[in-house]
Amino acid sequence: MSSVGICGSDIKYWSHGYCGMFTLKEPMVIGHEASGTVVKVGSGVRNLKKGDRVAIEPGVPCRSCHLCKTGSYNLCPSIKFCATPPVNGNLCYYYAHPADFCFKLPDNVGSDEGALMEPLAVAVYACRRGNVGMGSKVLICGAGPVGILCMWVAQNAGAAIVVITDVDQFRLDAAKRFGARKVFNVLDQKEESVAQDVKGIMGNGADVTIECSGSDYSMRLGIHACQPGGCVVQVGRGSPSPQIPLNMAATKQVDIKGVFRYANCYPTALELIKQNRLPRLLQLITHRYKLEESLQAFKTAFDRNCQAIKVIIQCE
Repeated sequence: MSSVGICGSDIKYWSHGYCGMFTLKEPMVIGHEASGTVVKVGSGVRNLKKGDRVAIEPGVPCRSCHLCKTGSYNLCPSIKFCATPPVNGNLCYYYAHPADFCFKLPDNVGSDEGALMEPLAVAVYACRRGNVGMGSKVLICGAGPVGILCMWVAQNAGAAIVVITDVDQFRLDAAKRFGARKVFNVLDQKEESVAQDVKGIMGNGADVTIECSGSDYSMRLGIHACQPGGCVVQVGRGSPSPQIPLNMAATKQVDIKGVFRYANCYPTALELIKQNRLPRLLQLITHRYKLEESLQAFKTAFDRNCQAIKVIIQCE
């Protein structure tokens, strides 16, 4: 492997032993945001050769069920996803992966950028689910790496306004620096009050809210802040049975759409990087560690006082 990024699910497995509905029952190698250099290929591989640098799409479906054949392979019931129990991840020196889920990196794309293609694919999929397009007014809840990537993808799709909320002022300042029209620190703020502030910027409200924080509060805020006929896209994972204003969502006819990873998004993510449509992408990386320093890397990613946005572990 070359570069592996630490994401929220990695931290949850490391700190709590579970992420959403997935629970660790035995030790597991972590890591699913990765790039690497090919050192050996199987006899049937034609699209890659030794020495190629690749980004690794970590979910490998069965390829034959109805969901796979209709393009929703991320929902395949037999999918094997790196660092999702009981499947080991790719935070290691050597890792074997199916060639059709490895994407060759062009010369102008580095290994760190290759590792960032995984969260970028999440952002591409979230914006597709929300039908973000020319003139869209977008509220993003959560100013972490996925939230900022969602902002950049939305802007590339033609969004007119992007507003971001969070409870961490350091990340909000970063989001503002990276191009958010307005940021709101929602710590100790009521959802209805913040929604009114958002509407003050967007007029009738957001066309799309993309929830990236894993907070039930943000799901409620998204419903309040969306204009009638809008959409809330849930990327983050909150509590198993959140209290949200469903009657309000129904009355406003706000669609609530789930996101589970992504499907057919790596080619788009790669083109965005290849064409330099995300010129500040590498600025998301605030800390780099060697594989032998992985424990410190996780401690840094976990501790808000370290002011980390994206932590990369280099496994060379």
